[in-house]
Amino acid sequence: MPQAKRIARPGGTVGGMAVTLRPVESDADYEDWRQVRMAVHPGERCDSAAELRRAATSAWVLLHALAGHLGELGLPAVRASVGDPGSLAFAARFGFVETDRQIEQVRTIGAEPTAGRPPAGVQVVLLADRPGLWGECFDRFGRQVLADFATQAPLHVRRADWEAQWASDPMFLAVHDGEVIGCAGLDRDLDELNRAEHGLTAVRRDWRRRGIAACLKRHTLHWAAVHGLTEVSTWTQPGNHAMRRLNETLGYTYGRQTITVTRPLPL
Repeated sequence: MPQAKRIARPGGTVGGMAVTLRPVESDADYEDWRQVRMAVHPGERCDSAAELRRAATSAWVLLHALAGHLGELGLPAVRASVGDPGSLAFAARFGFVETDRQIEQVRTIGAEPTAGRPPAGVQVVLLADRPGLWGECFDRFGRQVLADFATQAPLHVRRADWEAQWASDPMFLAVHDGEVIGCAGLDRDLDELNRAEHGLTAVRRDWRRRGIAACLKRHTLHWAAVHGLTEVSTWTQPGNHAMRRLNETLGYTYGRQTITVTRPLPL
């Protein structure tokens, strides 16, 4: 996310032009950062300025200018995301190695049918209608599904972050005996209102392989059709075979790949 700490060092020159490095602080800064991000990744949803500000906890760096600064902060490594062979080759030149990979799946929205009934005893509700369920489900649902993410490093999410950042709008919840056992949501692209990206889609371990994920995913597709969306996308990891297969059965096709590269500090 955009950097929240102040950087005292000046920048340098690029192509003979003076460059100044400074942290992202104001709303205008965040909006400028968004415009650059969308120019680099035009087909991908970018968080709003408010979302970026809420989640601004990590430092983003320019490779040479801020490597020393990162060392002073005591950070052990630097990570970056690349999406094309040229960028990957550039990263490899500086000792970066692949540590994770995100795979995009895309679905064109048409006249989507209703989702159908969930398994017996399970009710599907909108989080907007039962807002208290999200915070309540962190210990028995949230911790478990986060621990099962197919990422290289485990996710460490606090309850406050779960409540503030992990719920989508809309978010469909599968509920059994008053407890959340599954969820699926959409994050609408505020710059391209006909598109959305799937938020967290997950089912509690003891309820998997009963069709709950498919039912919830169909709810999101029907919602997208009713609200005029023409495309939704999602990102999965290579190890998340079950979700990728589910998406395939629901008509998703494969799109881009984003590679996370990492190298120890100092450079």
